[in-house]
Amino acid sequence: MIGSEKEAFFADPAVKKEFERNGLKVEVDPAGSRQIATSVDLGEYDFVFPSSAPAADRILRIRGTTARYSPFASPMVIATFQPIAGLLAREGVVRNGSVFDFAKYLGLVARHRRWDQLANNTAYPVRKDILVSTTDPRSSNSAAMYLAIASYVANGDRVVTDAAQERKALPTLAGLFVDQGYTDNTSEGPFGDYLALGMGNTPLVCAYEAQFVDAAVRGRLKPGMVLLYPSPTVQSKHTLIPFDDKGDKVGHLLTSDPAFQRLAAVHGFRTTDPAQFAKVAAGHHVPVRADLIDVADTPSYDTLEHLLDGVAEAYG
Repeated sequence: MIGSEKEAFFADPAVKKEFERNGLKVEVDPAGSRQIATSVDLGEYDFVFPSSAPAADRILRIRGTTARYSPFASPMVIATFQPIAGLLAREGVVRNGSVFDFAKYLGLVARHRRWDQLANNTAYPVRKDILVSTTDPRSSNSAAMYLAIASYVANGDRVVTDAAQERKALPTLAGLFVDQGYTDNTSEGPFGDYLALGMGNTPLVCAYEAQFVDAAVRGRLKPGMVLLYPSPTVQSKHTLIPFDDKGDKVGHLLTSDPAFQRLAAVHGFRTTDPAQFAKVAAGHHVPVRADLIDVADTPSYDTLEHLLDGVAEAYG
C-alpha cells in the first residue's frame, strides 16, 4: 500500500520492467498516507510506503518493527498562476518570484481578506477568501504537512511541542481547512483540479514538489503555471516499511539501485542522488530550488495527531 502521489511511479511501464528484471512483480493499492497509518488493515501487504516520517513512525510502533527505507523525499510547495503570484507579490506574500511567505499569508487569512478586496485587482476579482487549497487533513499526508508548516509559523517559528501551544495554534489552523469547504482525500485531487480546471477553480494549491515536476515532464503544465516554495517549508520524507523479505527487497532496490533512482527523478522525486533530480528539472525547465535552506521540522507524531484531531473537531 502506497501514498497516492506515488501511484504514477509504480504504474510506469519502465518501473515495472525494472522490478521484473529483479525478479519482482509489484502491485500497489493507493490511499491517503494518514489513512494508511490509522485506519487500513495492513495484514495482506508486503510493504507500506506512506509519504511522511510521522505516518511511518506510527506504523512502526503498531507493528513493533524498526526496518525502514527512505528512498524519496519531496518538499511541500504552492502551485499557482502568474496573475495570482503577481497579486500576492503586491501584498508581500510572494517574494523574489518564488518564495511564499507563510507568515504574511496567515496575516491575510486572519483578516479574512477576499481576492476582490486586493487593491487594483483586475486579474482575479473573485468574491472568495484567499485560501490555499489542500486535501482533507483527516486522511491525507499533504494536508498534515501543510498543517505542520502553519503550526510552526503560528507558534512563533517554533515547533509545537506541548498542549498549551496546541490550543493556541488550533483556531488559526482550523480556519485554514474548514473555510475551504469540501476537500479531497488524496493529493491527486486538488492538484488534478489545478492542472485541469485552472485558475478560476484552484488559484493556490498545496502540493508535493514531485507532482509539479512530474507534470512538467509529462507536458501537463500550461503557460503561466508557477511553482512557489513556502517559507518555511517541510520535507515530506517518503518512508517504506517492509513486512517481509519481498518488501525488504523493494525498499533496498528503490534506495540503492541507480536505475530506480533515475526513474524516481523522472517522476519528480528527490533521491539520494541529487544529480539525477537536477538533470530532470533542468531538462524540463522547472525552476526548482537546488538547496532547500528554510525547512522547518515537523511536530512529533503524537503532537501532529493532536493538532489534526483538533482540526477534525472543528469540522463538526
